[in-house]
Amino acid sequence: MIVYLDSSSLLKLYLADEAGGDEVRQVLAMADTAATSSVAYTEARSTFARRRRERKLSHELFRIIRSEFDADWPHYFAVEPTAGLFNEAGELAEKYRLRALDAIHLASFVAVARAIGSPEVEFSSFDSRLNRAAASALRSIKRVRKLP
Repeated sequence: MIVYLDSSSLLKLYLADEAGGDEVRQVLAMADTAATSSVAYTEARSTFARRRRERKLSHELFRIIRSEFDADWPHYFAVEPTAGLFNEAGELAEKYRLRALDAIHLASFVAVARAIGSPEVEFSSFDSRLNRAAASALRSIKRVRKLP
């Protein structure tokens, strides 16, 4: 199974003050692969830096978290956005009323689900709107796959 992590799930793996990290780790323990969009790298680094500026992370803890994240990053399957993926993200943003980066994550998840078969892909997010959109998009993929 592949689990797709949006940035809200990914960040919980590195920020101890974020509730939900244990749940994400449990899902990852059952997965063969963890996937995310390559934009999650910038989202995570930006969040770590913001937390440092806001003094929610000490300088030392910031360096440790950043180092762990950078060491882990090559082990994630990072979906690289293409022009087609951005176009689909735009459509999904309109259809599901999503913010731009959420739409990119959803389009990336959809691309993975189409490529490997939707029953083999799980979506992990702590954003209820994005979870509903992912469930709806996955149902659409399954309907399409059943057609002769």
